[in-house]
Amino acid sequence: RRTQTYPAVQTAGLLIQFAEPITALVIYPFIIQFVRDTGVTGGDETKTGFAGIIEAVFFLAECLTVVYFGRASESDRYGRRPVLLFGPVGLAIAMLGFGPSKRFWSLVIFRCLQGAFNGNIGVSKSVMAEVSDSTNVAEIYSLLPLMWTVGATLGPFIGGTFANPASRYPDSLGKIRIFQEFPYLLPCALAGALALTAFAFGVFGLKETLPSAIARQAKAKRGTETEPLIIAEPIHSCQPDTEEPVPRLRDLIVRPVLIALLNHGFLSFCQMSYEVLATSCGFLSVSRNDQRIPFSPLYIGRIMGAAGLLKVLFQLFLSAKMIRYFGARKIFITAFCSQAGGFLAYPFLTFFARRAGRVDATVIAVIIFQMSANWIILAYIRMHTNVDSAPTQNSLGAVNGLAQMVSSTLRSIAPTVTASSTLVSHRLLGSFVLCGLSLCGLRAFLLLPRKLRSEGGS
Repeated sequence: RRTQTYPAVQTAGLLIQFAEPITALVIYPFIIQFVRDTGVTGGDETKTGFAGIIEAVFFLAECLTVVYFGRASESDRYGRRPVLLFGPVGLAIAMLGFGPSKRFWSLVIFRCLQGAFNGNIGVSKSVMAEVSDSTNVAEIYSLLPLMWTVGATLGPFIGGTFANPASRYPDSLGKIRIFQEFPYLLPCALAGALALTAFAFGVFGLKETLPSAIARQAKAKRGTETEPLIIAEPIHSCQPDTEEPVPRLRDLIVRPVLIALLNHGFLSFCQMSYEVLATSCGFLSVSRNDQRIPFSPLYIGRIMGAAGLLKVLFQLFLSAKMIRYFGARKIFITAFCSQAGGFLAYPFLTFFARRAGRVDATVIAVIIFQMSANWIILAYIRMHTNVDSAPTQNSLGAVNGLAQMVSSTLRSIAPTVTASSTLVSHRLLGSFVLCGLSLCGLRAFLLLPRKLRSEGGS
């Protein structure tokens, strides 16, 4: 069947979600030093747990707001469009407050606001379901993970390049007094400016997709155009209201939704654990006789940057074609199996590096396998299953909100669990545990129907 052209204006309007990964990740390169500068650590540089609090409150606030954003987007009074546009504006305000903060408690407050305004991410998935059909679902569902990958690459680059500009660029930005007083304002302001740019783009590019909101707007427009000059007696229509009511949250707790949420949770936890293990427990902790193998931060950054670029190219040119050719089910099964193999590769990385005492060809081969094992974790598949599990069309927002709440909760605890499990027996236990969780996620996926509704299933 020929692929139908999907609404370019609508999908282009969804690019406002590009602001979310940038504002979420721009602080990563400097957050530890930023927390130390507030004085909360008392000069003890070994106290890094306060930076963890900053990250935890982000996901906690997001977890508490995603369902409410989803429910608001289902109301024909608001619709999807205002809820989506509300996010980047709030993110810009929160970033402009975060950058010049001097106290730890203010960092916590503005980081909470960032997480809260980030809670509308589930609404964009509902919009995708409403502008897609079985002929173009692969292309449309690949937009959000593509935007996240690009934003996740650009955000840390902005944070690392423009943090403390007064000392880094003394002959140019160093002459501006405000950057001397607030060393982390510039990267936060740039991220906020990108969020405002995304908002402006969404104002002109994004249209309403909620059917009941569209009908309400059309009815109001027709009523204004045809309203008589003399008001007659009110006419009570006997035609029943056919608009489907928005279901209650407890009505959504049914088996298809629970299975979809279970899959979403496994994928979110495993994906976050994989990235944590790659950066903190994979390359950085390889040693021999208490001597660190020469994996410099620049070297690690080049590896991660190259992997990020390849992910962008993969999602841009190959992911949709692979989904259409092989099917979402086969790709998902292959993804979880490859991720399990990637987890098991970390003990081999440690063994080969310790035996060689340097970064030889074998170590590089294991690293390439680890990075490639994570390329085919296509995040939009989980959106596909969650959206498809919605009992009714106007419950998409609530279902995606629940899915994002589960994702935010598990992403907030994954770093701690991963770091704790990898401290035992030279990371052997942690690798096997995470490999087992990947296989459990694969088993959970097999509970889903073989053919989804958007693919023509019943």
